[in-house]
Amino acid sequence: MKRRIRLAGVALAAALVALTATTVAVGSHRATSTISVITEATGPEQQNFKKVLADFMKLNPDVKVRYTSAGRQITTILATAVAGGKPPDIAFLPQPGLLKDFANRGALKPLTFARRQIVANWAPVWLKLGSVDGTLYGLFFKGANKSTVWYNVPAFKAAGATMPKNWNALLHDASLLVGAGTPPFSIGGSEGWTLTDLFENIYLRQAGPAKYDELSGHKIKWTDPTVKNALHTMAQIVANPAFIAGGTQGALQTDFATSVANAFTTPPKAAMVIEGDFVAGVITGATKSKPQTGFNVFNFPSIGNSPPAVVGGGDAVVMFRDTPAARKLITYFTTPRAAEVWAALGGFSSPNKNVKPSAYPDPITRATAVALAKAPIFRFDMSDLQPASFGATAGQGEWALFQDFVKNPANINGIAQQLESAAAAAYKTKK
Repeated sequence: MKRRIRLAGVALAAALVALTATTVAVGSHRATSTISVITEATGPEQQNFKKVLADFMKLNPDVKVRYTSAGRQITTILATAVAGGKPPDIAFLPQPGLLKDFANRGALKPLTFARRQIVANWAPVWLKLGSVDGTLYGLFFKGANKSTVWYNVPAFKAAGATMPKNWNALLHDASLLVGAGTPPFSIGGSEGWTLTDLFENIYLRQAGPAKYDELSGHKIKWTDPTVKNALHTMAQIVANPAFIAGGTQGALQTDFATSVANAFTTPPKAAMVIEGDFVAGVITGATKSKPQTGFNVFNFPSIGNSPPAVVGGGDAVVMFRDTPAARKLITYFTTPRAAEVWAALGGFSSPNKNVKPSAYPDPITRATAVALAKAPIFRFDMSDLQPASFGATAGQGEWALFQDFVKNPANINGIAQQLESAAAAAYKTKK
């Protein structure tokens, strides 16, 4: 959701050619409409999404879907396609800011025709995320629960640690694990987004959702006392080298995938990974650890008696061309059935609150997905809501500054000021 790579010219041209929709005759009495869909899905995710589209076409034999994967170049491809007047019919956008940008440029078509179904199946916060100036443009079909902590079951048992309900209990477990010879946390700090995710979970619980909204929109400064308090709390983990696999330098030299593998190899190099529900796919793909006996998950703990809350991400379905066939596909995406097709295949969470829990293939996936869809407090990943130059670009803004914070967690006032300076510059440029 956060990494973007510039697309080579040849690949870009090929992708743009694939976007144009057509209508072809089938037989002498019936026409089949062909619509184009583009997402950033690749690998198993792409194959599973194709099965969702196959189910749609089974229900709607008069519509053929031509699907294109843009990988991490979707922003570039769509911007070029829109500028050239040849956008796809439908696309999945990984950031609310991108949705807002296209809507403000007049490139998106409203989803007013499907609003009734979306209201029935999604919590209001998702409708707000998909709306611009009160008009609904995006349906969040796919979500991610980023308020999860994945732990090595044997390591916890050996240390006498149990699933913590609050922050103090988490730190107590960490001390038990150190005593048992296993570093508590594996952190993929070479990818700055993992550090922003940790901060966001702390900030939402400690400062509350209203302040989270204010900071997300730069309505308060990054030098605000609530930011500094959250940095103090984050430092309780990152300022203790004994808490981190490989110490501070190890964290800053470890990517996300490696951080997950480190915690679930045998013997483990750490006992916990604080990241989203997508961790499970990395565990099963990179290690021999098995669910429940080898790995398990608990919700990000409460801080100061904070209520349950979820920081998450998601992909919004948007419509660039308003056609009857495109409306049929959007309407299909509003149904629990569409999400349940993918849910049964694994590696997927739906914000649709009416998706049956039994649709998910195992208890762990079920628990994290239901927590996402029915969260009493949900906030979208803050860095994805910021201007990209501040919130989601490698080597600058939040990603780089939180890496600097890990290097020197005692410099809370200095980092807060640097965050504010970077945010102010990004928002000024945006205007």
